[in-house]
Amino acid sequence: MSTLRVILDQVGAEHPSGIGRYALELSRQLIATTPRGSSVVGVVPASPESEYERIERELPNLIELHKSALDRRQLAAVWQHGFTKLPGSGMVHAPSLFAPLFRHDRINNPGEQYVVTAHDATALEHPELLSSRRASWQRGMLKRAQRYADALVVPTHAVGEQLSRHLDFGDRLRVIGGAPSTSLTPGDDAEARAQALTLPERYIVHVGTIDGVSGVAELIEALALPAAPELPLVLVGIAAAGIEVDALADAAGLPEGRVRSLGRLDDADLAVVLSRATVAAVPSLAAGFGHSMIDALRLGVPVVHSDDAALVEVAGDAGHVVALRSTESTDAAADDEYPSRLAEALRTVVDDEHYAEQLRVRGIDRAGAYSWRDSAEKTWQLHADL
Repeated sequence: MSTLRVILDQVGAEHPSGIGRYALELSRQLIATTPRGSSVVGVVPASPESEYERIERELPNLIELHKSALDRRQLAAVWQHGFTKLPGSGMVHAPSLFAPLFRHDRINNPGEQYVVTAHDATALEHPELLSSRRASWQRGMLKRAQRYADALVVPTHAVGEQLSRHLDFGDRLRVIGGAPSTSLTPGDDAEARAQALTLPERYIVHVGTIDGVSGVAELIEALALPAAPELPLVLVGIAAAGIEVDALADAAGLPEGRVRSLGRLDDADLAVVLSRATVAAVPSLAAGFGHSMIDALRLGVPVVHSDDAALVEVAGDAGHVVALRSTESTDAAADDEYPSRLAEALRTVVDDEHYAEQLRVRGIDRAGAYSWRDSAEKTWQLHADL
């Protein structure tokens, strides 16, 4: 029997990150599509007991859960330098760059294979958008992947092309996309939840970590411009260190209450906030797939997004595209006029109900083209090909 060891990166958290949600959805379908004669086991860093319980609850058919003695930060440090190996033997699939990579003999031992996932190329293309520590770790792990990984999964062709400008993976690159979150569906208590959250009747929503990559600073700046619609902005997610949303709003001259941060939400509340939005803003300066965007499209929410190549690839014609730069002659992630173009795009979608309805229909259709089962089957095929 062949064993696939899946590294459950951030899966057990009460409010998992984008990578944690991706790892959970993929793992669930890897288990559901396990070929005959194979099995799936999980590998998780040392975590609170509540996180182990959540993993076992969310992945009830997992054959076994290996619990490391090291926590995530410790594992990230030792794996960056090639120390420690995983328990057991067999194939390893990492839904992120968080993986043990070292020299191994796959030729004489074909069952010992390591596949990792790079969700974006920001650390190589625009490292200035990341903290120095985060950019350094990602670059280091990408270089280890170039040396030791048997294959590297990327979510879009755009990310594959970006990585290839810096590192040569040859034919080891495989594009396997994500899909909408299966748990984001408003329930029968949606109205009560909306009232408890005191959601406005109409608003712009942004979902995701608020950092230098997200474009939230540019979005807030856009809302202060005359061309912008006079709607409040609702933010779901936490701000990275050094970023204060209230300070950004004050600096832009926005009145109190125009920008509202809800922090992290559980899936039931997130589904309500996202589904009731007038428009979803995805102004990312760099992206890899756009999971919050595909979730909004699935729920029939009109989307305004940047022309980052990965977002354009995923959305097709289902979103309203805003150029990050007026020309391609600059190396900057976005030019000074980006907020102005964002403001005009938001106004267009908010004021034109017929156009917004077209975007809703296109979005639902586009999101339907992505499925986690398809992603899992492609992942199993990748390991079989190796």
